[in-house]
Amino acid sequence: MNRLSLPLVLVLLGLSAVAIAAPAPRADDPVDHTVPSYDMKAQALLDLENMQKKFVDLAKALPAEKMTWRPSADSRSFSEVFLHVSAERYGILGMMGAETPAGVDRKTLEKSTTDRTRIVDELNKSWEFAQKTIKGMSNADFAKLLPKLGPQANAGDVVYILVADAHEHLGQSIAYARENGIVPPWTVETQKQAAEKKAEQK
Repeated sequence: MNRLSLPLVLVLLGLSAVAIAAPAPRADDPVDHTVPSYDMKAQALLDLENMQKKFVDLAKALPAEKMTWRPSADSRSFSEVFLHVSAERYGILGMMGAETPAGVDRKTLEKSTTDRTRIVDELNKSWEFAQKTIKGMSNADFAKLLPKLGPQANAGDVVYILVADAHEHLGQSIAYARENGIVPPWTVETQKQAAEKKAEQK
């Protein structure tokens, strides 16, 4: 097992352990027949789409020479973080059986280029793959058990891991940017709107 997938499997096993430890419902427990108010599919897609936009916006905001910057010799560079995100979309969704598109080598993708245009293209292609895969899932698909990942693991857990992984690497890329004195574009826009609102109130 490679070092990238091990933490993901550990998270799944942890989820499984929680599910096993949860007390079984009793016969006299009230049954909740209300429609669930949380739609994981819709929320996951919305969350992933927002992060995709931020990854692309941040990649475009970086000076070209910063793509190879890394905080230490044993850390990923900017370009490697962005391409790692792309590779993980294929790899994580592959845990529930989604097939990586022909021509994509997710094992070498991370170090395949430092060119901004190609990096943004890879982010867009992998996002289209992830979006299409998740949109094609039914509620029953989300509940599908994946015994190879754990006794209670299911496809919904895999989508959850994809979201969590994206948040982790977005935070990483933001920290990289701040370390280089680069303010994320969405923060710049928020600050601009706040300043305009303040000026209007004077």
